[in-house]
Amino acid sequence: MKEPFRLLIVDNFLLRHYGKGREGAGYRFLYGAVRNNWRVMTFSERDITRYLAPLGFMRGIGARMMNVRLRRVVANFRPDLVMIGHCDYVTNETIDAMRRDVKGVKIVHINVDPIWQKHTDDQIVARMESCDGLFITTAGEELKKWTTGRNFVSFLPNPCDLCVDNGEPREKTEYDIFFAGHGADGDPRVELLKEFLPLLPPSVRAGVFGTLGHPSIVGRDYEETLKRCGAALNLNRMEGRKWYTSDRLVHIMANGVVAFMSPKSGYQDFFVPGEEAMFFADAKDLADKVAALAADPARRLAVARKGMEKYRSLFNASRVLNFIKDLSLGEEFSEPYEWQSEIYR
Repeated sequence: MKEPFRLLIVDNFLLRHYGKGREGAGYRFLYGAVRNNWRVMTFSERDITRYLAPLGFMRGIGARMMNVRLRRVVANFRPDLVMIGHCDYVTNETIDAMRRDVKGVKIVHINVDPIWQKHTDDQIVARMESCDGLFITTAGEELKKWTTGRNFVSFLPNPCDLCVDNGEPREKTEYDIFFAGHGADGDPRVELLKEFLPLLPPSVRAGVFGTLGHPSIVGRDYEETLKRCGAALNLNRMEGRKWYTSDRLVHIMANGVVAFMSPKSGYQDFFVPGEEAMFFADAKDLADKVAALAADPARRLAVARKGMEKYRSLFNASRVLNFIKDLSLGEEFSEPYEWQSEIYR
């Protein structure tokens, strides 16, 4: 019997939040790897750094000790592929040592943050020389600037998995339109909300959390409230970068909720407007479309189901992982991927 593929996921698994944080891409990749019948191990970089820090706050010492432990895990587990997510404390020296300890291992960086933020750019630049490949949740020729001639840079869709994203379209809903996020005046999302909400007719039930004076909603409360909504806003602080979206789109579409988003995202390349997702031009257009959908439950359910099925088909974690594996190991793609044109070398 062939030895199963071995994957190590190094990420921030939020163990220190004791179940109150959201499950991000790292968890979805873990579940997807299990579905692929891979041997998979996780390493929660930030949690281990904190737990190893003397008195809980001497992070420099904790980080040095964490790097030693990570190298030990790699040497013991001997993975075929290491995926390093948002890990500020993992050093490039440790990555180099991992290669010496396990011959032939491939090491890639996964970055799901907005690339226009300086911290994100700094993190990618720090990994472009040390990693075999970079996977970024933004597409476009801008990715070329992180190529070195020895690596590749590729677009990566935000993955979903039924272990987390298991909602279904509902006939009875708590809210007709939903948004949860943190933002202050001047944030484009907040400015849109301030213009959009007064345009809604009184019959439309809007649930807004975390901004405009409304309390935040996190963890299980966030998940369950979202699943009881008919539609939700997928708003980003900056629109217009090809295929960029936060993982909010996963939470919405993969859980059977209709997504409203800007056409500047380019997601019309994946989802049919008006049939699988809703796109809007401005606040007035958004308010009109939200009101019309709220008044037509049959259409809302149809759009929600088609969008959910398309998202789960295209971007499920098992499939996205197969793409990562094929590209990282230099193998022929096991199937055509709708985003494989966005690979730069």
